[in-house]
Amino acid sequence: MSKDLRINEGIRAHEVRLIGADGEQVGVMPAKEALRVASDKGLDLVEVAPQARPPVCRVMDYGKYRYEMSKKEREARKNQRIINVKEVKFRLNIEEHDFQVKARNAIRFLDNGDKVKVTIMFRGREISHARLGKVICEKLAQQLKDIANVEKYPKVEGRNMIMILAPKNEVKQAD
Repeated sequence: MSKDLRINEGIRAHEVRLIGADGEQVGVMPAKEALRVASDKGLDLVEVAPQARPPVCRVMDYGKYRYEMSKKEREARKNQRIINVKEVKFRLNIEEHDFQVKARNAIRFLDNGDKVKVTIMFRGREISHARLGKVICEKLAQQLKDIANVEKYPKVEGRNMIMILAPKNEVKQAD
């Protein structure tokens, strides 16, 4: 963000709109005069809006500004949550107990704030019974309807049927 800002003699425009160190607008003036104003105060002239006509420059301590921006960037990076996609695989002829075990795994993944990719794997001629795979997906979606939304509805892709579930509520932060 602050890497592409021009400062002091790096400003190429002949005229600039100057904003003072205290934030008030000084006006349009030649770049050399704006640079002199900044150096008189012992600060830098930083081009903050190069696309404007004339470009907007501000009188500030560039080192302090860069430090503040990197601090904000670090804070933003710390607060962001990476959402992973966890996968739960089913077969067409899954038993009820096995289904419940995999459903509990999906619940655990959703509670952690991750998305769940539900895959129904078809072998051989089972692909001709795709509607049965859809029934399994709908059964799981119905069981998890309180904590998950269906983000991508069941769809056959190759020899698999895929459905994606996303958590309904916000992620529970670990303190």
